[in-house]
This record gives sequence, structure tokens and C-alpha cells, in this order.
Amino acid sequence: MRPEALNPLFAEVATLEGVGPKLMRPLERLGLTRIKDLAYHLPERFVTRRALADLSAAREGEQVIVPLSAIEHRAPRPGSRAPYRVLMQDAAGTVCALAWFGKAAHAARKLVPVGERRWVAGRLDRYGDMLQIVHPDHIAAESTAGMARLCEPVYRLSEGLTQPRMADFVGQALGRLPELPEWIEPGQLARADWPSWREALQRAHRGEDKAARDRLAYDELLANALALLLVRAEGRRRRGQALVGDGRLRGRLQLPFGLTGAQARAIGEIADDMAQEAPMLRLLQGDVGAGKTVVALHAMLIAVEAGRQAALLAPTEILARQHHETLRRLLAPVGVEVALLTGRAKGREREGLLMGLIDGSIPLVVGTHAIFQDAVSYRDLALVVIDEQHRFGVAQRLALAAKGRRAPHTLAMTATPIPRSLTLAHYGEMDVSRLDELPPGRQPIDTRVVPIGRLDEVVAALARHLESGQQAYWVCPMVREAEGAQAAEDIAAAEARFAMLKARFGAAAVLVHGQLRPEVKDAAMERFASGAARLLVATTVIEVGVDVPAATLMVIEQAERFGLAQLHQLRGRVGRGAEKSVCLLLRGEELSETAKRRLALMRETQDGFRIAEEDLQLRGGGELLGTRQSGEAGFRLADLEQTQRLLPIAHGDARLLMERDGGLTSPRGEAARLLLYLFERDWGVQLLRGG
Repeated sequence: MRPEALNPLFAEVATLEGVGPKLMRPLERLGLTRIKDLAYHLPERFVTRRALADLSAAREGEQVIVPLSAIEHRAPRPGSRAPYRVLMQDAAGTVCALAWFGKAAHAARKLVPVGERRWVAGRLDRYGDMLQIVHPDHIAAESTAGMARLCEPVYRLSEGLTQPRMADFVGQALGRLPELPEWIEPGQLARADWPSWREALQRAHRGEDKAARDRLAYDELLANALALLLVRAEGRRRRGQALVGDGRLRGRLQLPFGLTGAQARAIGEIADDMAQEAPMLRLLQGDVGAGKTVVALHAMLIAVEAGRQAALLAPTEILARQHHETLRRLLAPVGVEVALLTGRAKGREREGLLMGLIDGSIPLVVGTHAIFQDAVSYRDLALVVIDEQHRFGVAQRLALAAKGRRAPHTLAMTATPIPRSLTLAHYGEMDVSRLDELPPGRQPIDTRVVPIGRLDEVVAALARHLESGQQAYWVCPMVREAEGAQAAEDIAAAEARFAMLKARFGAAAVLVHGQLRPEVKDAAMERFASGAARLLVATTVIEVGVDVPAATLMVIEQAERFGLAQLHQLRGRVGRGAEKSVCLLLRGEELSETAKRRLALMRETQDGFRIAEEDLQLRGGGELLGTRQSGEAGFRLADLEQTQRLLPIAHGDARLLMERDGGLTSPRGEAARLLLYLFERDWGVQLLRGG
């Protein structure tokens, strides 16, 4: 239950003056439904204006506030696209026009009556030989009203809202801020020269204030760090089970090549963790093709050797099926059964799977979210492996962990290399193992950037590739063309490109995207994996988990529309066999500087960790890990620079607080609980005993 002190902040914005049903819709589109949402809706920037007595010292392009008097209204001719203009003059007689286009012109006559002076705020430009302000920001009869807007916040809006309206609602929300106990030690506040929480919010809306912004960013980072450490503490509090395998099953594995040094090191770290009674919570980070599945298989076999069960959770059905097939193939000489459980399992098939998990006859299971549904029980689940960890939230991970009679060990995996600077933000509660070596025999992928104008040449090269018996991918950024898009601006659509390529290659081409029915997707993937189809046209649904060693050509259309990490993942679908592989990045005719740098880097390196660091610099941490789920770090206030600078401090402070007061029962601990609710990391509070 939320602490009473926070009730004013969680009140609905509908309780504010002036917020009716009509304005609620744009506020909801912005996610601003509660008082605290408005309080934390910080300005994107500020407009700073210069107050002038007249126009003599004004500069073109400058934001000004100046007193002007209306001398003439000039309405446009009927049917004309010209603006409604009001000629104004300053105290020295210099003339300036105010201009309004469209419906905004209706208010002009009332705003500036002829012969009366008004304070006008806006950007001063020149039209012909006359100064002009188009759509003035503010017009006020009294100087005090205009002067108060010398520095004005500019907020992100949605259709139906204006800047003055938003500023009014934010101002009302700030007026309702309660006094909260301080969760930062006074000495730390003084050293950093930070204001109190309430003052920081008020100052952040008034102008550029680094100290206030840093204070608020730190709060958000501290809340995230505390929540992750509470997850870790709860896991360690729960009694787990020490698992020590005898090696009899792992010894029967027949891998195509020996383990890399990084794989052997990671397996050793995992085995050491699993031998402890305290539940393991470890992240396995690996570049594309680094062999994470083999490491996870060793961990699962340790559990089976110890007489327990293991489950592997995948974010999509395609990836779950791919994992199941890979594990089934590797486990064939070992004699261990691995089951597949997805939402599509029905009737007797599902009943048989559920019974096998309950009686323990199924030691290993691979599946989607279906494996942690209420109806699924396990005889003795001792290890949970979560693939593509960033696609699952903490709450989902905890739900699967709760399936064990005792707290199971947890191994999370990600094929998206994460910059070291962000590892604390997203995985601060985990120990980390890194796979930074590729298995022997993996050849570098020949990566080339090709302009879209050479599309015919690419299709001809693709034809020669397929005729030689090899397979290929063709990836597009979207499923179908957007309605009404101009031809020059169309985003390459998988359906349209598939129609073109199918006309050329017939049944050799298949199509896969996220909007197809699961059985249709599976059938297409099966045809491609078996070699019956040689060309797979797809969207990024194949970004992870698709493993077809015979596929040696990847074409990514409009590659400039993809992020670096995504391009790296897609390129990693080829280069998995003994044959030389090629990746063609088809680019548009006009590229931004960022897009040029991105594509150049793809040519330069195949080091996923370097690419992740560059992606962080080019795009920022907010996009790097894709869509975030409940419980993942999606920072709203802390930008990339603040995250890199303040996160180590916040994480260290969170650790110190947990060491001194693990139950958050001291005055500062109680204040920290408020912080967790404030930033909606309340799932962390729920893990506290008695919380």
C-alpha cells in the first residue's frame, strides 16, 4: 500500500482547474495522468527573451519582449494564403508587423485593438523591408505579465495543448507538492550544492539549473539502484539449493569445436555460483555467435546431474523453437529430454507437458512466457535461464523464480552487448560474465555499403547466390508501406519487397514478419531452416535466435534506419557456417552525419562491445536496449551524461544504505521507500519483509 504522504502526488490531473475531458486526451497521450507526472514533465528547453524599450537595438532572429501600439489591421483577400497582419509601432515610430496564419487570425483583432499599447513577446524576423513577429508567443496589456516571461519553459506537447496551458497545469501541480523527508544525507546535499527535492522540481521548471536537474536525475538513479539491490537481497535471503554435478552428462556432449577461454571461464563462474546455497543471479553477456547457448547448456546439465529441473525462457516463439531445436540436437547423444512449452500447446499435448514437469520426468523445458503461468508447476525447478534478458521485466523474472520449491538459480543472457557504463543501470543486482571471444573457425563477415540506386545489381547478385545453392536473408524496416507516403519517402516494406522478389524467385522465397499468424511464421521458418526455401524476406523479427548455417548473404534495406546494435544483430544471422558470408547494407540517397558514421563503423568492425559503446554515443542509453518492460531501467530524467557521471555515485550510496539498513526502517530508509514509490520501483519495496 502506497504511503499516505505521497497521496497528493498520485492525485489525478483531472482535479486541476481547467482540466476537462477535452484536455485530458492530449495529457493522457503524453502519459500525464497524475500530479507527479506533471511535476516531472520537465521543460525540453527554455526561451530566453530580451526586454526592449523600443526596436532600435533589436537583432533579427532574437527573442524579444517589447511594447508596441497597433496602428492598422490588414486582413488577407478571400482565398489568399497570406497571413492576417497587424501593423504595430514602437515609441520611436519604428513599424513592426504581427502576423497570424489560419484560424489563429480570429483572435488578432481582440488581442491588439488599434490605438492601444501591448507588450509583445516573440521571435523578431524581417519580411521584405519590415520587421515581423509571426504568431507572437504572448501579448499582454501590462508590462509585469510580459516581463515575467523573460525566461520561459518549452514543454513537449500533444495536439490540443498549448505552451501556456501546459505551463499553467505544471504550475498548479508544483503548487501541490508536499513536504517529504529527505533521502539524501545533508552532508551530501551540501557538497554537491543540491537543493531539496521540492525546491529542485520548482527550480527545474523555472530555468536552466544544472544543480536542480542533477539532483532529480540522481534521485531517479538512486531509486533504480535501490530497487535492483532489493531484488538481489531478497534472492540471497531466500534459501536456495547448492547444485554440484558429477559431470556424467556434460562428458557426453559432442560439440563441433572446443570451448573458448571465455566460455570455459563463464562456465566455471556459473558452476561456482550454483554450488552455493545462496541463489545465483548472474548475467551472461556475449557478442553475436560467442556461444552463450553452449554455456547455458552446461549450467542446465549441472542442474539435471544434481537431480533437479531447469527452464529456459525466450521472448518469442520463434526464438523458443530455435533454442529447443538446438538443445535437442546437442542433447541427442547425452540422452536427456528437452520439452517445448509455448502458448500454442493445447489439449493432450499440453496436459502431457504439464504432468511431465510436475512428476519430474521432463528435466529441461524451453518456452515463452507460458512456462511461468499459474497452471504450470515443477517438481523441483532449480535453474532458470532467461534469454534476451532485456525483453523481460524484473516482475516476470520473479514470477518464474517463484516456481521453485526453493529459490532457483537464475542465469540471464543477452546477445546485445551492453556498454560498461550502462551495466550498473540495467543489471546492478547481477554478477556479470562476459563472452568476448568467438569460437574458432568463425570467419569475418564481408560488410559493404551499397546505394539503393544499385538495387538491380544487388538483385542480380542475389540471383547468382541462390543459383549456387546458398541461402540469403533480405531484411526491411517495416511490414507494409505507410498509407499516403510519398514515393521518395516510402520506407522499404517487407510485403512489397517480397512480392517483387517472389515474382523473380518463385517458391524459393518466403516471408516472415510479426503480424503473420504463428503457424504461418513457423511454416516459413521451417522451410528456410530445412533448405526448401533459399530466400527469407523479413523484418527485424529475425534479429535474434535464428540460426541457419547455410545462409551466407544478408541484405539490409534502408540500413540507415536501423540502430548500430540492431544492424550488428542482423548481420550476426550470417557467418555461422564454414562458407564466407557477406552483408550488404542498402542505403538511401541522402544520409545524415549520424547515419554515415553508423554505416562506416559497421564496415570497420565486428566487435559488438565496441559497437555498443559507439551506439550509446550516437543514440543515447534510452534506445539502446529497445522496449523496456516493467521493472527495467527506463530513465525519464537522467540523460546519458548524467547517467555516466552520477550512476556510480547513486549505486555506491544505495549499497551503503542497504548495508546499514537492509530493511529500510531507519528515518533515511523510510524516506528511501517514498523514493521507490515516487519513481514506481515499488516492486522493490514489496520484496522487503513486511513491506
